[in-house]
This record gives sequence, C-alpha cells and structure tokens, in this order.
Amino acid sequence: MGNLDKKNIYLIGVGGIGMSALARYFLKLGKEVAGYDRATTVLTKRLQAEGVRVTDFDEADSIPFPHREKENTLVIYTPAIPKDNSIRQYFEEEGFEMLKRAEVLGLISKGLKTIAISGTHGKTTISAMVSYLLERSEMKINAFLGGISSDYGTNLILNEGADLMVTEADEFDRSFLQLNPDMAVISSVDADHLDIYEDEKDLLNTYSQFAAQINKGGLLLTKPVVLEKLDLPNEINVKTYGLNDPSTDYAALNLKVENARYHFDLKIGEQNYSGFSCGLPGLHNVENAVAALAIANQLGVSIDQLKESLKEFRGVKRRFDVHLQSEEIVYIDDYAHHPEEIKMLLKSVRELYPGRKITSIFQPHLYSRTRDLGDEFAAALGESDELILLELYPAREKPIEDIDSRWLSRKVNKENVPVCQKSQLINVLKEREIDVLLTIGAGDIDQMIEPIIDFYS
Repeated sequence: MGNLDKKNIYLIGVGGIGMSALARYFLKLGKEVAGYDRATTVLTKRLQAEGVRVTDFDEADSIPFPHREKENTLVIYTPAIPKDNSIRQYFEEEGFEMLKRAEVLGLISKGLKTIAISGTHGKTTISAMVSYLLERSEMKINAFLGGISSDYGTNLILNEGADLMVTEADEFDRSFLQLNPDMAVISSVDADHLDIYEDEKDLLNTYSQFAAQINKGGLLLTKPVVLEKLDLPNEINVKTYGLNDPSTDYAALNLKVENARYHFDLKIGEQNYSGFSCGLPGLHNVENAVAALAIANQLGVSIDQLKESLKEFRGVKRRFDVHLQSEEIVYIDDYAHHPEEIKMLLKSVRELYPGRKITSIFQPHLYSRTRDLGDEFAAALGESDELILLELYPAREKPIEDIDSRWLSRKVNKENVPVCQKSQLINVLKEREIDVLLTIGAGDIDQMIEPIIDFYS
C-alpha cells in the first residue's frame, strides 16, 4: 500500500497542523512539496518560506505543473477536505495515487518503534512532552506533533538514524486504526466527533480496536476510568497512571503549588521519587506529565534526567498560551474546543488568578459538535464572568439548519452574550472593562491573537 518514493508530494489541506508536519517531513527528504489550503495563515506562510509551494485557490489550474505528472506524484489528503473540492476532484478523476494523512503516517512508522498518543484530550501536550523527555535524554526520535512545540518552534522533530517515532493517534475519521504501535497512551475517551461515530459506544469500540492493534509484547498506558470503558483482549500489557491515586502504576502524589508551579512526587510501582515539578498550569497537565514520564521511564530514561527535563518543558503553542500578564490585564489563548477542555481551562485560570474577572471569547468549531454538545458547551462557558461568541467556524462541514453561535448564546445562562464576526471583535472589546481575557477555540480564532495583543499593548 502506498508509494512514498515519488519525487513530487501534493498535500490537500496542507495548512492543517498534522498535514504541515508531513509537508516538512517530505521537504527534509528532498521532495518537491506543494499543497492547497483554503486560507492563508501564519503556518502556511511559514511553509512557503521553508520551500513548500502553497496555494489558497481551489482550482485545478493552481496545481504546479510537476505535480500534474501522475506517475511521479503522490497526493496526500485529509478527510477534513470536502469531496467537492476542485483540486481533490481533479486528482481523483485523473487517477492519481491518493492516500489519507493517517495512511502515510502508518507507512512512515513501519520499521520504527512507534509510540502513539491518543485520547479526546491531552494528546498534543503528552506527545510534545514525550518527545522532549526522549530528545533531552539523547534518544534519536522522529516526532509528528499536533501543535507547535514551544521548545522546538515546530510540529516536526527529525533525527538521522532515529529508531523511535512519536505520533499523535487521532480518532477523527478512525485515523488511528492505520497504526500498529509498540506503545500507546489513551488519555481520555469523552464523546466527541459524533459526526463520525454513531454514538459513544461506537467511539469506545473503536478505541478498543486501536488498543488491540498494539504490537505483541507492547504496552498500553491509560487511566483506570478509561480502562473500565474499554473491552480489551487479555494479552495486552496494561499500565495505569493518575493523580493522587496510589492504586495506579504511575501517579503524581503529594501535590503542592509554589511560585505558580506544581511540585509532586512520582510514584513508579512501589517506589516514590520526590522533586518533580511542572510549570504548565492546570492539574490536567500534571496528569499529562505523569503519562509522558511513564512512557519515558518505560524506555529507560533515568529518574534524574526526567526531573531535569520536565522542569524545563515549556509546552505547546495555543495550549494555555499566556500572551499578556500584568496587574491591569492577563491575556491567554487556548485551543480548547470540547466542553471538558473548556471546563479545565476555566478551572486552571481561576486557580492562577483568584478573584479576577474572566472574559471568554469562544469560537464554536463544527456545526455537528456544537449541536451534539450544546448544553455541555453552555454550562462550561457559563463559568466565565463575561462571554463573547464569534461566528461558528464550519471547518469541513455544511451548515445545519438553526445551529449557529446565536443558537448557542441562547443556551448560556447569562443575560447578554453578544455574537460577532472576527472583524468586529476589537470594537466589542473596546466597550468592556477587561481584566483576564481568554480566546478559546480550534478554528481560526488564533488570527485574533496579534490584533488583541496590539490593542492592549
């Protein structure tokens, strides 16, 4: 299946975080890389600067001539690109070899010991942490991350002669079933992507199937609460992790906060090791750190090395990204796009900035997710003191009748929840006294980061 030897690579949806990592990977291999994405973003501009030919015109004429040579071109696409996309249709009608992003990751992982990080929340942070812990211990790894690492400034880590691969295993479109990992993490299995899965049972069955694909003698690392929901074959080697739970194989115990950092003891089996600290906000990130430490420990990284590296880990862009911090204003941007993530984000902000007024700006992502989790979104967002909604970001979806940001605003238990376009946002903010400001969402709300910083600077 699949020929990665072709000299030309064309990516439909090249500006996506996972697709852009593949673009960089093939560029490093010396391929001619081009691609399409619907919008020009900071990421697509960076790809262009690095040597990828990117267009935002959905027309077959925009495909570079070398990439129209069928025998020399591999086309990679993400299922997020609609079937009526003109460029996708051209390649399909002309009979080009076309592979999904997940299939390509599966092919790249062949021959490498693969560590796959899955779960409806936390996978990007855990992937970045695992990669950082292994890299700092001088292991040679390749890593495909679902976010831009603040430590490396990229979503791709490549080392010549690498024998380990770290990758996110995405449940969207059942993509992670393309992988046969040696080690896997399942961090959470909250209902999501109900446009793909029939119901929660279907989602859980697919996670169980993913776990069953771990290579013989491999390891599944997960939490007891997840384990209860999965139906796993007996021969899978399972270890558990958690917070303040001595019954798990790996746990953070004796947690305390000092100087805006979490300090804890790491329990491994029957042993406790003190002196660990994590600078990322939120208890969920301590839990993510335990998962990453467990994987690195299983791969033989020493306790002292783990302590030293975790202390210096800086996180992932758009994951609790603090852009402004003063007595007058705090501004944080976060990728949260599921009610549980929003709940955890607001809890973390309250912990760090007690007594301050929180204004959240949320951009709903996908009509189906907004409809399916509308009540949960309303409850989570209602924990903000003030709320502003941006128009819904449809991503890959066609509109669903009556489902939009105004529909969601009416569900929130607040008197005035304005809905505006991105172009109107700064004017809406001008009318408000802002103390702690959050921008939240997985669409293109990140395009507002610079204008907001400029406005308050």
